[in-house]
Order: sequence, then structure tokens, then C-alpha cells
Amino acid sequence: MSQENRDQWISRKGFIFATVGAAIGLGNLWRFPFQAYNNGGGAFLLPYFFALLTAGIPLMILEYGFGSRMKSGAAYAFSRLGRRFELLGWWQVMIPLMVMMFYSSIVAWSLNYMLYSVNLGWGDNPGKFFGVDFLHVSNSPFHLGGVNWPILATTVVVWFCNWFITRNGISRGIEKASRIFTPLLLLLMIGFMIRGVTLEGASLGLDYLFKPDFSVLLKPEVWVSAYAQVFFSATLGVGVMIAYSSYLPKKSDIVNNACITVLANSSFDIIAGITVFSTLGFVAHSMGVEFTEVAKGGPGIAFVAFPMAISQMPVAKSLIGVLFFFCLFIAGLSSSISMLESFCSAALDKFNISRKRLITIVSLLGFAGSALYTTGAGVLILDIVDHFVGNYGIATCGLLEAFIIGWFYNASKMRAEVNEYSDFRIGVWWEYCIKYLTPAVLGYMTVMNIVEEFTRPYGGYPMAAIAAFGLSVAVGMPVVGFLLTLKSWRNLRRSPLDRQGAM
Repeated sequence: MSQENRDQWISRKGFIFATVGAAIGLGNLWRFPFQAYNNGGGAFLLPYFFALLTAGIPLMILEYGFGSRMKSGAAYAFSRLGRRFELLGWWQVMIPLMVMMFYSSIVAWSLNYMLYSVNLGWGDNPGKFFGVDFLHVSNSPFHLGGVNWPILATTVVVWFCNWFITRNGISRGIEKASRIFTPLLLLLMIGFMIRGVTLEGASLGLDYLFKPDFSVLLKPEVWVSAYAQVFFSATLGVGVMIAYSSYLPKKSDIVNNACITVLANSSFDIIAGITVFSTLGFVAHSMGVEFTEVAKGGPGIAFVAFPMAISQMPVAKSLIGVLFFFCLFIAGLSSSISMLESFCSAALDKFNISRKRLITIVSLLGFAGSALYTTGAGVLILDIVDHFVGNYGIATCGLLEAFIIGWFYNASKMRAEVNEYSDFRIGVWWEYCIKYLTPAVLGYMTVMNIVEEFTRPYGGYPMAAIAAFGLSVAVGMPVVGFLLTLKSWRNLRRSPLDRQGAM
């Protein structure tokens, strides 16, 4: 794809809706509330907002500025800084491709639950229904237990939607969809938040969420958790925002766009936290149990706790259920189309292939990978893959990205470039965050993850399963990325920009 023929966003609004939709995903619903719950409640908001200002916004400005300047996906953008950096770009875009394979199956669960909502098909025991009757969870990651056909069928629907939207490009596909999905998602979540806080017992859950314990602020791990939440929630370090910003017009307000995206995503974190904990408070009150008995994170929030709450709603149970799981579906779809675009944008730069053909090939192969997660062992394999991709892929790529662009592209050079057309200009503090603070935090996170892995194997899984589904994926992504670097760029041009990049 030549830069001259590169698609562009039709409007700034469309770009913002797309990037906010990419950042907001299913993880917001079950990650942020429990990060706050386990790290000091309301006190957690202090390190959380500090991390937003010193990592979330600076890294988003970095990725927007880099993508907009290079007008290419992550792989070609990094290769222009030097051929040895190309591997990082491919490693970044391999991550969303791997994540999308299991993420699509989770989005497919929400479609199934939309149907179950009509007659509250999860029955009186949503927990048993989810694990036994719906997922048919096996007793080992190596015991596949056969394909779950209803989940496979809805996974087809999810991949078809990804294919249909993304194959039409940025302006005629992703932007049009995002202008519908993102406002609708925000309206639905605000509606669920309002409904949640009006339920009997909601204050019980909100007290657990926001009651501050300021003593935890002296613990380094709480601050690290805040940085991790901001970094993972904003979809940084995986090539998505570099790809999206590469389609911006030349004279775009990078700084304001980045601030709007990060703050909109963090607002959704807060809305999700209020919605989840007010609903859990209602469940605990209705069942007459302690709040701690129902306050369990992970996908169980959406597919166990919320069905339990929906069953006990005083009115319009089925309608609330259908709308809630439809909300999950569009949140997941908005994120998954950005994952597909991240990889395909990079591949289109390098290979002589049309967008429609590439999207079709990647979608078919991606669906084949997703089929593994529709088996009885799927949720166990998902858990392992998610852990290793997140802890060793995303954090490491983010660390390398900040270091390479901060030092080799030159942070002061990029600061001047992003300030050129921005109403709000960033100061030298941004350079210090990119060159020192963010790499230090991400480096600490990576080292601590590795230390913990050796001292306590993840999730109690056998080492054979961890090696087969975790280490193989973590190592396999950069290996595949390296193989992709062996092919020469079809239109490589060393422009004055490339020669000036502090190389």
C-alpha cells in the first residue's frame, strides 16, 4: 500500500470513535473494578490517575505521533528507524492476532447469552450453567473434549463481522462501524450504571469499591498495578494505535486526540467499576450473603454474576439481559476489528496483495485458530495464552517501543512534531516520561513477572501445559516476526525522514 494511495479517516470524530472503541473492551468490565478492589479501593484512584498522566497519555501521544509521521503499520514504521528494529513491529502486531483468536470466542459467548436472556436459560445456578452446561469445561488443557457447536457457530458470526467491516477499509468500513458502535456502547453502559446504582444493596458494593485504604499507597506493587491497568486497558504497545494513526491527515491534532482517547477509556473504567460493584452489591443483598462471596473477578463477572443479578431484577429481566450482552458484543467487536487491522496494516505495507484478499486469508486462518477455544479445554488454554501474551508480550513490546522511539527516533524530535499542529502543546516532562519513567516501570513489571513465573507456575497448570500453550506462544510470536523480517520490503524508500531519525 503506497503512502500516496493510503486511506484516511473522513473526520476527527470518526478517528476518536474508532480509537476509543479499540481501547474499550471486555477486559475493562472485569479488570479495573477488581484492581481497585484489591488495591486500596478509592485510594487506588490516586496511582491510577498518576499512571494516566505519566504513562497512558504520553505513550498514546508517542504512538499517534509515530504512526502519523511514518504513515505505515508498526513493522514498516520501525524498519525505517533501522532494519534491526523491524522485528519489534512484527512482534507487536503478532500479539493482537494471537489475542483475537481467543477474544473472538469470548465475544461469541455474549451472542449465546443474548439468546439465553430471552427465557433466562441459565436457570437457578448461573455458575454451574456457565462452566458445565455452556462451556463443558474439561479437566485438562490436553483434554479437548470435542467442539462446542453453539459457540463455534457464534464464533463464525464474530469473524464474519470482523471480516466484513475491516475488508472495506478505514473510511468505508472501520470508521462507519465505529461511529455507530462507540456512542451506542457508551450510552448503554451509562444506562446500566444508572440502573445499577438504583438497585437495592448497591451501596454495599460501592462501599467496597471506593472506601479508601491509604496505607496501600506505601506498597510499590499497588503503583505497578495502576500502571499495568492503564497500559493494558488503553491497548498500547501492540501496533493498534500506530496503525490507526497512520491513516490520519497530515495536519492532525495529535496531543488532543491522544488525551481524549485515554480519558474516554479511563472514564469507561470508572463507569464499569460502578456498574459491576453496584450490581454485585445487589446480588449479595438479594442472596443474603457476604459481599466477598460474590466479588470474584474474571469472565465470571459477565457470565455468572450478571446473569444472577438479571434473574433477580424486579422488571424487564429479559430485555435487560439482551441489552447487556449486546453491549458486550459491540464492545468486543470494536476491539477485535482494531486487532485485525493492526496486523493487516503491517502486512499490506510489505506484501503485494489486495486488502480484501489479505483480510479474507487472515480471517479464515484466525477462525481456524479460534476453533481451538470452542472446545471443552478452550477456556483453560485461553487462560494460559492470555497470561503469557499479556505478561511477556505486551509489557516487553511496550518497554522496547518507549526505549527505541525515545532514544533512537529522539523524543525531543517527536515532541516538536506532535506539537506542530496541536492546540495543547506538551513540554519536556513528556520526554522524561518516555525516556526514563515508562521504561523503568515496564521493565520492573517484566522482571517481576519472570521472577514470579519461576517461583510459582501460573494457575497450578502442569508444566507441560504451560510449555505447550504459554511458552510456545510467547516465544513463537517474535520467532514468526523474525521470519517476516527476512523478506525485503517491496517499496522500501530511504527518505530524508529516515536519514534524520537520529540514526
